[in-house]
Amino acid sequence: MTISVGEKMPSGTFGVMTDAGPGAVSTDELFSGKKVVLVSVPGAFTPTCSMNHLPGFVDHAEQLQSKGVDTIACMAVNDVFVMDAWGKDRAVGDKVTMLADGNGDYSRALGLEMDGTAFGMGMRGQRFAIVVDDGVATHVGVEAPGQFEVSKAEAILEAL
Repeated sequence: MTISVGEKMPSGTFGVMTDAGPGAVSTDELFSGKKVVLVSVPGAFTPTCSMNHLPGFVDHAEQLQSKGVDTIACMAVNDVFVMDAWGKDRAVGDKVTMLADGNGDYSRALGLEMDGTAFGMGMRGQRFAIVVDDGVATHVGVEAPGQFEVSKAEAILEAL
């Protein structure tokens, strides 16, 4: 079942790159006592994700923070090395936390996985953005296939 507004976010762990190398962050660490925008893209370095989706959140980070957002996090079904390299390539700095959902476990827990085998991508996460307030989903914007409207930074700013 797909996550809905008012539901508690599922428990899980993401891969993150630290100064000491690959590490992990739990959903408790990520969400507890914070307002978080969790953005998901089908794949790092893919065209819409790289040229529009992630850069929109980097460009609007200050506006999102002015509306009470503590953390902007971007997840994809990619490994921690790919997510780290993509964050550096897109110059996210400390504006966006790059999260690896390496095996797609969190995408599945949210009910937001997608079958990308027709594109040679295997199982991936759908394109979405969820506003999470202290572990509870307060806004869920899931894109229809091939669309980029409800999960972009501007739409999340309006939802806040």
